[in-house]
Amino acid sequence: MPRTFIDLFCGIGGIRLGMEEAGFHCVMSSDVNKECRNTYAANFGEIPLGDIRNIDENTVPDHDVLCAGFPCQPFSISGKMKGFDDTRGTLFFEICRIINAKKPPVVFLENVKHMVHHNHGRTLEVIAGMLESLGYKVSWSVLNGSDFGVPQNRERIIIIGSVVSEFDFNAVKKKPRPRLADFLDSSGDFEYLSPDEYTLIDSPK
Repeated sequence: MPRTFIDLFCGIGGIRLGMEEAGFHCVMSSDVNKECRNTYAANFGEIPLGDIRNIDENTVPDHDVLCAGFPCQPFSISGKMKGFDDTRGTLFFEICRIINAKKPPVVFLENVKHMVHHNHGRTLEVIAGMLESLGYKVSWSVLNGSDFGVPQNRERIIIIGSVVSEFDFNAVKKKPRPRLADFLDSSGDFEYLSPDEYTLIDSPK
């Protein structure tokens, strides 16, 4: 039997892609955004459940890993950074509600890197403290997608809770940083701008 996971705040399925590539099987997904659910359904052939607040934790299937890319806007420098004072920020506690009911062996959380510094580090302390109170050994690290084969500088905090032992981020295998040019089509009917239609900045800051 394949190991299983649930995909909370699933968006269009980015975390699911990685989990399935690692050999895991998704047994439940959820996202409040209708358009995300429609795209997810097109990608994976199943429609996620809606608002996590309306999900009875006792109906959630048993699973090995709980995955959640919970809303980042309350913690991002691009937003108002209200944290848990933002309704979206409190959705983390909905994750804890499901964790408390189902006790998965592993919890995998993803958010913006600024969570490390949000509210002088207290937000991360609350999240880690809640997971620890639920019986998990917690570790975290800021990882960059460009170190794992993605041609994009995209840094995110990854928080792992395990009932057995702390996750060793030093064991994570990285890949050489790719070039965007290697991902672009080299043939086809493309429209290009001529040099007099754009400006390159010599010393961008």
